[in-house]
Amino acid sequence: MVDPVNHSPFAYFATLAGIKNAQKIINNELPIEKLGVEALDNHTLKVTLEQPAPYFLNLTSHFSFFPVNQKIIARYGQNWLTPTNLVGNGAFRLTERIAGEKIVLQPNRYYWDHKNTILTKVTFVPIKQNARAWQSYFAGDVVETEFLPEHLDSKLLQQIPDEFYLVGQLATYYYVFNTQKPPTDDRRVRRALTVSINRDVITNKILADGEKVAYRFIPDVIADFTPERGFYDGYGQKELDEQARVLLHLAGFSRHNPLKLSLVYNNSENNKKVAIAIASMWKRKLGAEITLVNQQWKTYNESRNSGHFNVLGAARFAEYNEPSSFLNVMVSSNRGNWAKFQNSDYDQIIAAAMMEKNIKNRNRFYNRAEKMLLTHAPIAPIYYYSRGYLIKSWLKGYPVNNPENVSYSHTLYVIKH
Repeated sequence: MVDPVNHSPFAYFATLAGIKNAQKIINNELPIEKLGVEALDNHTLKVTLEQPAPYFLNLTSHFSFFPVNQKIIARYGQNWLTPTNLVGNGAFRLTERIAGEKIVLQPNRYYWDHKNTILTKVTFVPIKQNARAWQSYFAGDVVETEFLPEHLDSKLLQQIPDEFYLVGQLATYYYVFNTQKPPTDDRRVRRALTVSINRDVITNKILADGEKVAYRFIPDVIADFTPERGFYDGYGQKELDEQARVLLHLAGFSRHNPLKLSLVYNNSENNKKVAIAIASMWKRKLGAEITLVNQQWKTYNESRNSGHFNVLGAARFAEYNEPSSFLNVMVSSNRGNWAKFQNSDYDQIIAAAMMEKNIKNRNRFYNRAEKMLLTHAPIAPIYYYSRGYLIKSWLKGYPVNNPENVSYSHTLYVIKH
């Protein structure tokens, strides 16, 4: 992961975890042998951290931390992943893989809890199109499938209420304000734009697919976070709109000097619908003149990284289930801080939270950070993502309410049907 020779896209996870010397090894400043990871014996791994990392154990559940067999890689090179060569430590072993068609697993008799593995065979079928996923499920070709909420078919779902699940994800869709470029370099403008967004309309009328209103960056389903009463709890949308008009007036904008800005979003039907709706809100409520800029991913990525935007649509999907996976993004030095938000107080709050072992105390830091994001408005959270599942009622052991979207075949079993 951290060996610079491998150019791993997940190298930063080792730094995020705080593993000793990880960053220096990635930068080629120290040899790989200096990494703070040591095998004490065949069953004990010692990891030395540079500072406390309350989320460390959660982070190690990410697949980039999964162990691989060094001898197999040394022996087979690029072919170590074939069914005949792959050696893993999970409850199942790979027995067949046909690219674009299927992946077949069978129980691993060497697994430590093999006696409790019930299924004798599991086949994964890659399906890209949501419509095909539905067809395969109702035809009985698959017993579990996932789909994006915008493809909900309410009439069909009414026929199988005990097989459908809509689960919140560790993901937030939000707007980024360029804090270094007029007119969004003015906090009053950013605040006006933020509070005038009617999120209920966005989620219930524009999208209407199960997404949840977002007034904070941190999703409601995240672990180890208890939100305190917030600013939005005390006002209705009409009051918020009036506050927005006052803020914009104080910033020097009026009907004779309207706010003008561009709103960049990447090519997606949902992103387009949201952008059109919010631009309409800003026009109607604030008299703002919004230029919508729909870009393909490559161009969008360039605009995002270069700062060529006033407002930018973005999505944050957490790598691990802890509030810092969101709040770290807005730290001054973070590469994902596309707002170029620079605030030493915020940075110190997050740094203190990272060092705090007590969950309640850490929660206070996270709430303070959220309040700062609301006050300075470098971003405007809009909605939290959801994901739909169809699961046959006779398939049990599936963790349907898991926002991390992780399941293990080892826990699954079939009842009589």
